[in-house]
Amino acid sequence: MARDVFAHRLPTGDSQPVTDLIRVTALSLALTLSAGPAMADPDPADWNAVLEEARGQTVYWNAWGGSTQINAYIGWVGEELEERHGVRLVHVKLEDTANAVTTVVAEKTAGRDEGGSIDLIWINGENFASMKRQGLLFAPDWATKLPNWRYVDVENKPTITVDFTLPTDGLESPWGMAKLVFFYDSARTDAADLPDNAADLLVWAKANPGRFSYPQPPDFIGSSFLKQILIETVADPAVLQKPVDEASFETVTQPMFDYLDRLHPHLWRSARAFPKDYPSMSQLLADGELDITFAFNPAEASSAIANQLLPDTVRSFTFSGGTLANTHFVAIPFNANAKAGALVVANFLISPEAQARKQDPEVWGDPTVLAMDKLSAPQRKLFEALDLGIATLLPDELGPALDEPHPTWMSRLEERWSARYAVGN
Repeated sequence: MARDVFAHRLPTGDSQPVTDLIRVTALSLALTLSAGPAMADPDPADWNAVLEEARGQTVYWNAWGGSTQINAYIGWVGEELEERHGVRLVHVKLEDTANAVTTVVAEKTAGRDEGGSIDLIWINGENFASMKRQGLLFAPDWATKLPNWRYVDVENKPTITVDFTLPTDGLESPWGMAKLVFFYDSARTDAADLPDNAADLLVWAKANPGRFSYPQPPDFIGSSFLKQILIETVADPAVLQKPVDEASFETVTQPMFDYLDRLHPHLWRSARAFPKDYPSMSQLLADGELDITFAFNPAEASSAIANQLLPDTVRSFTFSGGTLANTHFVAIPFNANAKAGALVVANFLISPEAQARKQDPEVWGDPTVLAMDKLSAPQRKLFEALDLGIATLLPDELGPALDEPHPTWMSRLEERWSARYAVGN
């Protein structure tokens, strides 16, 4: 993703004076540029100026690339942005968002305060916390100044303004909701036998050896499973809303690890291997190797059925006591090369049109961050016309939303899990 301004190759020859002239001219231009004032950052409050500056820019969006449906949706976003605003979107596919954070940290350390290689990051949780703590994010409160922010449901979706216990301060813009939901194939498993909490899941796994597993942390879905079990087994869940206290970490987490010690002998391949990620785990359900899987999207099963990735007998269920829930965002690094273009992308992602398309299970099925009562009648019809699919639970069937622990818990859980259980898949 190198972006060299002077990338054109000049013809070579025998003329040393010409070579010297080129060097002197380049040096003079570099000095002139360095002496001049830096270009002011775009202000989303002046949206026409943002659109004008964004036209012709290329936005490098670092985002997880493990889903064919999500990749296709991001491709559609790029097509719309180029046609409407002249902004080119490049999806830089990641396996782990932490890699993008590491890149921005390295650029700051090297003094690269402008012209960074990353313009937008799909982010939340500990990665947002890390970037916020290190001052790696574009100006505060830009998200709330986006024109389409007026549609966002900040009143009824608290995780839009609080990300894993941390205030977002307008440093990231929401574009989707997430809640842990489980899936099963009704052709093989009776709904009456499904577990209703972590304790039930352990009993079920013992009665159905090899028919359940979870992705190996630090995969996000696998780490989310750890947090779900932690919340259900910890003596006082309130302690998880604060940063990890190293003095009490072992005591607080011991019930969770005791639970995993009892669960693992009954997992797929007796926990000698774990699925790499959610798509790998979902394929095991499709192949009949697993009977229960899970994801962070209530419409994931319906979307997979619509895309012929799962049989049409798959259905969803959840725990009546609640499951983990959060919001996912996009953030702009402090040194992004195309800040105006990134703002245009973020604004389009929370448009009613883009949100409705994203919530369509045949496209992705990701729940919206918008409030229906803030939309016009034609905009609401975009959502009302959606068939959410035969495997999608209704909102009142999803159960309570459990708060994400403070971001420091995830990294410590992953470290401790790896030391205790990690295997080479």
